[in-house]
Amino acid sequence: MKAVILAAGEGKRLRPLTETMPKVMLPVANKPVLEYVFDAVRNSGISEIIVVVGYKKEVIMEYFREYDGIDIIYVVQDKQLGTAHALLQAKKHVIDSFIVLSGDNIIDQKSISKLIHNESEYSMLVKENLHPSKYGVVTAEKNILKELVEKPPNETLKRFVSTGIYKFSTSIFDTIENATSQGDYSLSSVIQSTVEQGKKISTIFADLWMDIAYPWDFLSINETMAHSAPSSLGGSIEKGVTLKGKVSIGNNTNIYSGCYIVGPVIIGDGCEIGPNACIFPSTAIGNNSVIHPFSEIRNSIIMNDVHIGSNSFISHSIVGRGNTIGHNFSSMMGKSTMEVEGEFKKLDDIGAIVGADCSIGSHVVIDPGKIIGTRCTLGSMNRIIKNVSSNSKVM
Repeated sequence: MKAVILAAGEGKRLRPLTETMPKVMLPVANKPVLEYVFDAVRNSGISEIIVVVGYKKEVIMEYFREYDGIDIIYVVQDKQLGTAHALLQAKKHVIDSFIVLSGDNIIDQKSISKLIHNESEYSMLVKENLHPSKYGVVTAEKNILKELVEKPPNETLKRFVSTGIYKFSTSIFDTIENATSQGDYSLSSVIQSTVEQGKKISTIFADLWMDIAYPWDFLSINETMAHSAPSSLGGSIEKGVTLKGKVSIGNNTNIYSGCYIVGPVIIGDGCEIGPNACIFPSTAIGNNSVIHPFSEIRNSIIMNDVHIGSNSFISHSIVGRGNTIGHNFSSMMGKSTMEVEGEFKKLDDIGAIVGADCSIGSHVVIDPGKIIGTRCTLGSMNRIIKNVSSNSKVM
Protein backbone atom coordinates (compact mmCIF):
# COMPACT_ATOMS: atom_id res chain seq x y z
CA MET A 1 0.00 0.00 0.00
CA LYS A 2 1.13 3.54 -0.80
CA ALA A 3 0.52 6.77 1.08
CA VAL A 4 -0.34 10.11 -0.52
CA ILE A 5 0.62 13.09 1.62
CA LEU A 6 -0.94 16.45 0.77
CA ALA A 7 1.66 19.15 1.37
CA ALA A 8 0.95 21.80 -1.25
CA GLY A 9 -0.70 24.54 0.82
CA GLU A 10 0.75 27.67 2.37
CA GLY A 11 -1.16 27.90 5.65
CA LYS A 12 -2.34 31.51 5.42
CA ARG A 13 -3.62 31.58 9.01
CA LEU A 14 -0.05 30.94 10.13
CA ARG A 15 1.42 34.07 8.53
CA PRO A 16 4.01 35.49 8.96
CA LEU A 17 5.57 32.12 9.86
CA THR A 18 4.64 30.68 6.46
CA GLU A 19 5.88 33.62 4.42
CA THR A 20 9.30 31.97 4.13
CA MET A 21 8.40 28.27 4.32
CA PRO A 22 5.32 26.06 3.80
CA LYS A 23 3.22 25.14 6.82
CA VAL A 24 4.36 21.51 6.74
CA MET A 25 7.98 22.58 7.27
CA LEU A 26 7.44 24.65 10.40
CA PRO A 27 9.25 23.03 13.34
CA VAL A 28 7.69 21.27 16.29
CA ALA A 29 10.23 20.13 18.88
CA ASN A 30 12.92 20.92 16.27
CA LYS A 31 11.44 18.69 13.55
CA PRO A 32 9.28 19.79 10.62
CA VAL A 33 5.66 18.76 11.05
CA LEU A 34 5.92 16.75 7.82
CA GLU A 35 8.73 14.65 9.31
CA TYR A 36 6.37 13.38 12.01
CA VAL A 37 3.96 12.29 9.28
CA PHE A 38 6.77 10.53 7.40
CA ASP A 39 7.83 8.72 10.56
CA ALA A 40 4.30 7.58 11.41
CA VAL A 41 3.73 6.30 7.88
CA ARG A 42 7.05 4.45 7.78
CA ASN A 43 6.49 2.91 11.20
CA SER A 44 3.11 1.60 10.05
CA GLY A 45 4.91 -0.46 7.38
CA ILE A 46 4.43 1.75 4.30
CA SER A 47 7.58 2.36 2.28
CA GLU A 48 6.25 4.24 -0.77
CA ILE A 49 5.02 7.83 -0.41
CA ILE A 50 3.68 10.25 -2.98
CA VAL A 51 4.02 13.84 -1.75
CA VAL A 52 1.87 16.51 -3.39
CA VAL A 53 3.78 19.79 -3.20
CA GLY A 54 3.07 23.32 -4.39
CA TYR A 55 3.73 26.41 -2.28
CA LYS A 56 7.50 26.82 -1.81
CA LYS A 57 7.94 23.22 -2.90
CA GLU A 58 11.73 23.55 -3.08
CA VAL A 59 11.95 23.80 0.70
CA ILE A 60 10.26 20.42 1.09
CA MET A 61 12.07 18.70 -1.76
CA GLU A 62 15.48 19.88 -0.58
CA TYR A 63 14.94 18.74 3.02
CA PHE A 64 13.47 15.37 2.02
CA ARG A 65 15.72 14.57 -0.92
CA GLU A 66 15.86 11.11 0.61
CA TYR A 67 14.48 9.56 3.78
CA ASP A 68 15.63 6.31 5.32
CA GLY A 69 13.25 3.45 4.57
CA ILE A 70 10.98 5.45 2.25
CA ASP A 71 10.75 5.82 -1.54
CA ILE A 72 9.46 9.32 -2.26
CA ILE A 73 7.73 10.53 -5.43
CA TYR A 74 6.94 14.24 -5.72
CA VAL A 75 4.03 15.56 -7.76
CA VAL A 76 3.24 19.25 -8.14
CA GLN A 77 -0.07 21.03 -7.68
CA ASP A 78 0.60 24.20 -9.67
CA LYS A 79 -2.42 26.04 -8.30
CA GLN A 80 -3.60 25.37 -4.76
CA LEU A 81 -7.26 24.93 -5.69
CA GLY A 82 -8.21 22.50 -2.93
CA THR A 83 -7.56 19.12 -1.34
CA ALA A 84 -9.48 17.06 -3.91
CA HIS A 85 -7.57 18.72 -6.75
CA ALA A 86 -4.31 18.08 -4.87
CA LEU A 87 -5.10 14.38 -4.48
CA LEU A 88 -5.97 14.13 -8.17
CA GLN A 89 -2.36 15.02 -9.04
CA ALA A 90 -1.26 11.67 -7.57
CA LYS A 91 -3.65 9.55 -9.67
CA LYS A 92 -1.14 8.13 -12.13
CA HIS A 93 1.11 6.88 -9.33
CA VAL A 94 -1.61 4.87 -7.55
CA ILE A 95 -2.81 1.49 -8.82
CA ASP A 96 -4.32 -0.07 -5.71
CA SER A 97 -5.79 0.88 -2.33
CA PHE A 98 -3.93 3.75 -0.70
CA ILE A 99 -4.12 6.11 2.25
CA VAL A 100 -4.28 9.90 2.18
CA LEU A 101 -2.84 12.14 4.90
CA SER A 102 -2.42 15.86 5.48
CA GLY A 103 1.20 16.89 5.80
CA ASP A 104 0.37 19.51 8.42
CA ASN A 105 -1.15 17.30 11.15
CA ILE A 106 0.54 15.18 13.79
CA ILE A 107 -0.67 11.58 13.61
CA ASP A 108 0.60 8.40 15.27
CA GLN A 109 1.58 5.09 13.76
CA LYS A 110 -1.08 3.13 15.69
CA SER A 111 -3.91 5.13 14.14
CA ILE A 112 -2.52 4.69 10.63
CA SER A 113 -2.19 0.95 11.18
CA LYS A 114 -5.84 0.73 12.24
CA LEU A 115 -6.81 2.51 9.04
CA ILE A 116 -4.66 0.27 6.85
CA HIS A 117 -6.01 -2.95 8.33
CA ASN A 118 -9.66 -1.97 8.25
CA GLU A 119 -11.43 -4.27 5.81
CA SER A 120 -13.65 -1.59 4.25
CA GLU A 121 -12.86 -0.31 0.77
CA TYR A 122 -13.22 3.25 2.07
CA SER A 123 -12.46 4.32 5.64
CA MET A 124 -11.50 7.46 7.54
CA LEU A 125 -9.98 8.52 10.86
CA VAL A 126 -12.13 10.67 13.12
CA LYS A 127 -11.39 12.41 16.39
CA GLU A 128 -13.36 14.17 19.10
CA ASN A 129 -12.73 17.91 19.13
CA LEU A 130 -13.98 20.68 21.40
CA HIS A 131 -14.17 23.18 18.50
CA PRO A 132 -15.69 21.13 15.68
CA SER A 133 -16.87 24.10 13.61
CA LYS A 134 -13.28 24.55 12.33
CA TYR A 135 -13.38 21.11 10.71
CA GLY A 136 -15.53 18.65 8.81
CA VAL A 137 -18.12 17.49 11.34
CA VAL A 138 -18.92 13.78 11.19
CA THR A 139 -22.26 12.02 11.75
CA ALA A 140 -21.94 8.24 11.92
CA GLU A 141 -24.11 5.24 12.81
CA LYS A 142 -22.50 1.98 13.86
CA ASN A 143 -19.15 3.33 12.65
CA ILE A 144 -20.47 4.07 9.15
CA LEU A 145 -20.34 7.65 7.91
CA LYS A 146 -23.78 9.20 7.32
CA GLU A 147 -22.82 12.84 6.78
CA LEU A 148 -19.75 15.06 6.60
CA VAL A 149 -20.41 18.80 6.90
CA GLU A 150 -17.38 21.01 6.29
CA LYS A 151 -16.98 23.88 8.79
CA PRO A 152 -20.61 24.34 9.87
CA PRO A 153 -21.34 28.04 10.51
CA ASN A 154 -22.35 27.58 14.15
CA GLU A 155 -21.02 25.52 17.00
CA THR A 156 -22.63 22.10 16.97
CA LEU A 157 -23.36 19.54 19.65
CA LYS A 158 -21.61 16.96 17.50
CA ARG A 159 -18.00 16.63 18.61
CA PHE A 160 -16.45 14.26 16.09
CA VAL A 161 -14.51 15.64 13.15
CA SER A 162 -12.70 14.30 10.14
CA THR A 163 -8.93 14.25 10.51
CA GLY A 164 -8.54 14.38 6.72
CA ILE A 165 -6.89 10.95 6.81
CA TYR A 166 -8.53 8.32 4.60
CA LYS A 167 -8.13 4.94 2.96
CA PHE A 168 -9.46 4.79 -0.60
CA SER A 169 -9.56 2.52 -3.58
CA THR A 170 -8.66 4.03 -6.94
CA SER A 171 -12.37 4.41 -7.74
CA ILE A 172 -12.30 7.62 -5.66
CA PHE A 173 -10.60 9.37 -8.59
CA ASP A 174 -13.74 9.06 -10.74
CA THR A 175 -15.72 10.93 -8.09
CA ILE A 176 -12.97 13.53 -7.73
CA GLU A 177 -12.80 14.14 -11.49
CA ASN A 178 -16.55 14.60 -11.64
CA ALA A 179 -16.46 17.06 -8.73
CA THR A 180 -13.50 19.10 -9.99
CA SER A 181 -15.04 19.34 -13.48
CA GLN A 182 -17.91 21.18 -11.79
CA GLY A 183 -15.56 23.48 -9.88
CA ASP A 184 -15.73 21.66 -6.53
CA TYR A 185 -12.18 21.08 -5.24
CA SER A 186 -12.92 20.06 -1.65
CA LEU A 187 -12.16 16.50 -0.57
CA SER A 188 -14.85 16.78 2.11
CA SER A 189 -17.42 17.46 -0.64
CA VAL A 190 -16.16 14.42 -2.53
CA ILE A 191 -16.59 12.29 0.59
CA GLN A 192 -20.15 13.54 1.08
CA SER A 193 -20.94 12.82 -2.58
CA THR A 194 -19.56 9.31 -2.14
CA VAL A 195 -21.89 8.74 0.83
CA GLU A 196 -24.87 10.05 -1.14
CA GLN A 197 -24.03 7.58 -3.91
CA GLY A 198 -24.48 4.76 -1.40
CA LYS A 199 -20.82 3.99 -0.75
CA LYS A 200 -20.07 2.85 2.80
CA ILE A 201 -17.22 4.63 4.56
CA SER A 202 -16.06 3.22 7.88
CA THR A 203 -15.17 5.63 10.67
CA ILE A 204 -12.21 4.73 12.90
CA PHE A 205 -11.21 6.63 16.01
CA ALA A 206 -7.69 8.07 15.91
CA ASP A 207 -5.56 7.71 19.03
CA LEU A 208 -3.31 10.74 18.55
CA TRP A 209 -4.14 13.51 16.12
CA MET A 210 -3.19 17.15 16.49
CA ASP A 211 -4.05 19.85 14.01
CA ILE A 212 -2.15 23.12 13.63
CA ALA A 213 -4.67 25.74 12.61
CA TYR A 214 -3.28 28.88 14.27
CA PRO A 215 0.19 30.10 15.27
CA TRP A 216 -0.43 29.48 18.98
CA ASP A 217 -1.30 25.84 18.26
CA PHE A 218 2.41 25.31 17.70
CA LEU A 219 3.12 26.09 21.35
CA SER A 220 0.73 23.47 22.76
CA ILE A 221 1.77 20.84 20.22
CA ASN A 222 5.45 21.66 20.75
CA GLU A 223 4.90 21.02 24.46
CA THR A 224 3.31 17.63 23.78
CA MET A 225 6.01 16.50 21.36
CA ALA A 226 8.85 17.79 23.55
CA HIS A 227 7.67 15.44 26.29
CA SER A 228 7.97 12.49 23.90
CA ALA A 229 11.38 13.44 22.49
CA PRO A 230 14.31 11.36 23.74
CA SER A 231 17.01 12.84 25.97
CA SER A 232 20.42 13.21 24.35
CA LEU A 233 23.41 15.19 25.57
CA GLY A 234 25.77 16.17 22.77
CA GLY A 235 28.19 19.05 22.40
CA SER A 236 30.05 20.56 25.35
CA ILE A 237 28.50 21.15 28.77
CA GLU A 238 30.68 23.12 31.15
CA LYS A 239 30.92 22.60 34.88
CA GLY A 240 28.31 24.48 36.85
CA VAL A 241 25.45 23.74 34.43
CA THR A 242 22.25 22.43 36.02
CA LEU A 243 20.08 20.07 33.96
CA LYS A 244 16.74 18.79 35.26
CA GLY A 245 14.23 16.57 33.54
CA LYS A 246 14.32 15.50 29.91
CA VAL A 247 16.86 17.62 28.02
CA SER A 248 18.21 17.08 24.50
CA ILE A 249 21.34 18.96 23.42
CA GLY A 250 22.62 18.72 19.85
CA ASN A 251 26.08 18.18 18.44
CA ASN A 252 28.63 21.03 18.55
CA THR A 253 26.47 22.97 20.98
CA ASN A 254 28.13 24.73 23.92
CA ILE A 255 26.29 25.14 27.22
CA TYR A 256 28.29 27.51 29.37
CA SER A 257 28.71 27.57 33.12
CA GLY A 258 25.84 28.78 35.27
CA CYS A 259 23.08 27.78 32.87
CA TYR A 260 19.92 26.32 34.40
CA ILE A 261 17.86 24.11 32.07
CA VAL A 262 14.64 22.37 33.08
CA GLY A 263 13.12 19.92 30.62
CA PRO A 264 11.47 19.07 28.48
CA VAL A 265 13.87 21.23 26.49
CA ILE A 266 15.33 20.58 23.05
CA ILE A 267 18.41 22.47 21.86
CA GLY A 268 19.69 21.92 18.32
CA ASP A 269 23.14 21.59 16.78
CA GLY A 270 25.77 24.31 16.76
CA CYS A 271 24.18 26.49 19.45
CA GLU A 272 25.73 28.62 22.20
CA ILE A 273 23.79 29.00 25.44
CA GLY A 274 24.86 31.23 28.31
CA PRO A 275 26.68 31.68 30.57
CA ASN A 276 23.95 31.97 33.20
CA ALA A 277 21.02 31.54 30.84
CA CYS A 278 17.81 29.89 32.05
CA ILE A 279 15.77 27.65 29.73
CA PHE A 280 12.48 26.35 31.11
CA PRO A 281 9.83 23.88 29.83
CA SER A 282 8.64 23.45 27.08
CA THR A 283 11.20 25.19 24.90
CA ALA A 284 12.73 24.19 21.58
CA ILE A 285 15.77 26.05 20.26
CA GLY A 286 16.78 25.41 16.65
CA ASN A 287 20.20 24.87 15.10
CA ASN A 288 22.95 27.52 15.12
CA SER A 289 21.15 29.76 17.58
CA VAL A 290 22.78 31.84 20.32
CA ILE A 291 21.27 32.75 23.69
CA HIS A 292 23.47 35.31 25.40
CA PRO A 293 24.12 35.49 29.18
CA PHE A 294 21.41 36.04 31.77
CA SER A 295 18.55 35.52 29.33
CA GLU A 296 15.45 33.51 30.22
CA ILE A 297 13.24 31.52 27.84
CA ARG A 298 10.00 29.75 28.79
CA ASN A 299 7.62 27.59 26.76
CA SER A 300 8.77 28.99 23.42
CA ILE A 301 9.89 27.98 19.95
CA ILE A 302 13.14 29.57 18.81
CA MET A 303 13.90 28.56 15.23
CA ASN A 304 17.25 28.17 13.45
CA ASP A 305 19.91 30.89 13.26
CA VAL A 306 18.47 33.18 15.95
CA HIS A 307 20.64 35.44 18.12
CA ILE A 308 19.10 36.66 21.37
CA GLY A 309 20.93 39.29 23.39
CA SER A 310 21.75 39.19 27.08
CA ASN A 311 19.23 39.87 29.84
CA SER A 312 16.32 39.06 27.54
CA PHE A 313 13.03 37.43 28.54
CA ILE A 314 10.93 35.35 26.12
CA SER A 315 7.81 33.48 27.21
CA HIS A 316 5.05 31.62 25.31
CA SER A 317 6.44 33.00 22.05
CA ILE A 318 7.53 31.89 18.59
CA VAL A 319 10.66 33.47 17.12
CA GLY A 320 11.18 32.73 13.42
CA ARG A 321 14.48 31.78 11.88
CA GLY A 322 17.26 34.26 11.18
CA ASN A 323 16.23 36.86 13.77
CA THR A 324 18.80 39.07 15.48
CA ILE A 325 17.58 40.45 18.81
CA GLY A 326 19.44 42.92 21.01
CA HIS A 327 19.90 42.80 24.77
CA ASN A 328 17.16 43.46 27.34
CA PHE A 329 14.46 42.28 24.94
CA SER A 330 11.11 41.21 26.44
CA SER A 331 8.16 39.39 24.91
CA MET A 332 5.52 39.87 27.56
CA MET A 333 3.13 37.00 28.25
CA GLY A 334 -0.51 37.46 29.21
CA LYS A 335 -4.10 37.66 27.95
CA SER A 336 -4.76 38.93 24.46
CA THR A 337 -7.29 38.86 21.64
CA MET A 338 -5.58 37.96 18.38
CA GLU A 339 -6.96 38.42 14.88
CA VAL A 340 -6.10 35.85 12.23
CA GLU A 341 -7.78 35.90 8.80
CA GLY A 342 -10.72 37.87 10.16
CA GLU A 343 -11.20 35.61 13.18
CA PHE A 344 -10.75 36.91 16.72
CA LYS A 345 -9.42 34.50 19.35
CA LYS A 346 -9.15 35.21 23.07
CA LEU A 347 -6.02 33.67 24.58
CA ASP A 348 -5.02 33.54 28.23
CA ASP A 349 -1.28 32.93 27.96
CA ILE A 350 0.41 34.17 24.83
CA GLY A 351 3.60 36.05 24.07
CA ALA A 352 4.82 37.32 20.69
CA ILE A 353 4.87 35.81 17.20
CA VAL A 354 7.94 37.05 15.31
CA GLY A 355 8.43 36.26 11.64
CA ALA A 356 11.76 35.42 10.01
CA ASP A 357 14.78 37.64 9.38
CA CYS A 358 13.93 40.54 11.66
CA SER A 359 16.40 42.92 13.27
CA ILE A 360 15.30 43.96 16.75
CA GLY A 361 17.24 46.47 18.79
CA SER A 362 17.96 46.60 22.51
CA HIS A 363 15.40 47.34 25.23
CA VAL A 364 12.46 46.40 23.01
CA VAL A 365 9.25 45.21 24.67
CA ILE A 366 6.50 43.41 22.74
CA ASP A 367 3.03 43.28 24.31
CA PRO A 368 1.16 39.94 24.61
CA GLY A 369 -0.33 38.57 21.42
CA LYS A 370 1.39 40.91 19.01
CA ILE A 371 2.57 39.65 15.62
CA ILE A 372 5.75 40.93 13.98
CA GLY A 373 6.03 40.20 10.25
CA THR A 374 9.07 38.99 8.33
CA ARG A 375 12.09 41.19 7.60
CA CYS A 376 11.05 43.91 10.04
CA THR A 377 13.36 46.36 11.77
CA LEU A 378 12.45 47.39 15.30
CA GLY A 379 14.68 50.12 16.66
CA SER A 380 15.91 50.18 20.25
CA MET A 381 13.81 51.46 23.15
CA ASN A 382 10.45 50.67 21.49
CA ARG A 383 7.36 49.16 23.04
CA ILE A 384 5.28 47.30 20.44
CA ILE A 385 1.58 47.59 21.26
CA LYS A 386 0.11 46.59 17.88
CA ASN A 387 0.93 44.20 15.07
CA VAL A 388 3.77 45.12 12.71
CA SER A 389 3.35 44.12 9.06
CA SER A 390 6.17 42.51 7.10
CA ASN A 391 9.03 44.65 5.75
CA SER A 392 8.17 47.46 8.20
CA LYS A 393 10.47 49.68 10.22
CA VAL A 394 9.67 50.94 13.72
CA MET A 395 12.33 53.45 14.70
